Amino acid sequence: MNSISRAVPEVALQAIRKLIAEQGFGPGDALPSQRDLAVQLGVSRASLREALSSLSALGVISIQPGKGVFVQATVELPRSDAAPGWPFAAQASPLDIFQLRYALEGFAAGLAAVTLSTDELDALEDNVAAMRNELKVGDFEAAARLDFEFHRRILLASGNQAMLSILSASADIFLESQKLPFIRAERAMETWQEHRKILRALARRSSGAAQKAMHEHVRNAALRTGIAFIAPATS
Repeated sequence: MNSISRAVPEVALQAIRKLIAEQGFGPGDALPSQRDLAVQLGVSRASLREALSSLSALGVISIQPGKGVFVQATVELPRSDAAPGWPFAAQASPLDIFQLRYALEGFAAGLAAVTLSTDELDALEDNVAAMRNELKVGDFEAAARLDFEFHRRILLASGNQAMLSILSASADIFLESQKLPFIRAERAMETWQEHRKILRALARRSSGAAQKAMHEHVRNAALRTGIAFIAPATS
């Protein structure tokens, strides 16, 4: 699959957002049928379904089987991928950072599953337990730092010094991206749950499961921030 075809769902996602905003669809309004949307946007039904799935996860639409697709939230344009108060706009957008983390940390988790030591695994377990405690008392700043440390330890355990150097050189930006999902306080525990899933895969020494769990975590963290991106398809 080439880069153009991989980008189609992302194009469809933005086109649907534009359609909702420009045609005045409001909460509760039904969108055209998926068949009509696919024709209108010039995309395949598969690409359309992927775009709708991401918009559903963002809370923009609701997909009701047998009934149709309904708007849940208004959409304002223009919309950038920069989160409010993002201090690194001149260097990289939050979307850029989440995509970088998806590529970098997914691979690192797969490596770490077969290279990390018992002591490193124990440290990750302690980190996950500490994060749960901080989230329970609502200390999201401390939770974000533990989040950063969790990912740093996995990169360290992977044994790839080049990847660790990227994190070290951009530590402030990475840490800021890990604060963003906690703007949704009611969903903050999802980060801890996803870390537990990654940890279980690492403990099983399952490289594929660890990589998959990390990919899901980074994409979900982006969604909690209000950012959707389409991941390249795997062969």
